[in-house]
Amino acid sequence: MPTAAKLVAAIIFGFVAFLAAHLYALSLPDPRQSGVLREVSAVVGVLCGWFVMGPFVMRSRRPVDAMGAGVRTSLTILIGVVLIFATVEMLDRAMKGRFKTPLDAILAIFEHSLRLATPIAQPEILGVLLLGGLAGGAVTYWAGRRWP
Repeated sequence: MPTAAKLVAAIIFGFVAFLAAHLYALSLPDPRQSGVLREVSAVVGVLCGWFVMGPFVMRSRRPVDAMGAGVRTSLTILIGVVLIFATVEMLDRAMKGRFKTPLDAILAIFEHSLRLATPIAQPEILGVLLLGGLAGGAVTYWAGRRWP
């Protein structure tokens, strides 16, 4: 069921994910390597805002609970985007016949996830995700109480 809280959460977390992906793309040695990173991250942010943060607001009793859910939503976005891009890389390598067994391909997802996650540990990116999660949770809580 669509609610104002879900819509606000989708917009805010889509923007937070896009901004974090943009900062990540700027830190790459060749910014043209980013491809569709920003767009995919924004879509994952919208989906996580709608399906993770939106329903939680109606159950939360205090803004602090919603702010914690906002941080959880930011973490869900981060894990989702990293796993999507690691899976795409694995499929690309699998189509070229680089794996002997299916287990090697699955393990490659986690190996590539660790390689992708290392540059994310920059203060700017983590700050955007943390502060965006806190602010997004508070604004979503306010929207859920204002427009039920």
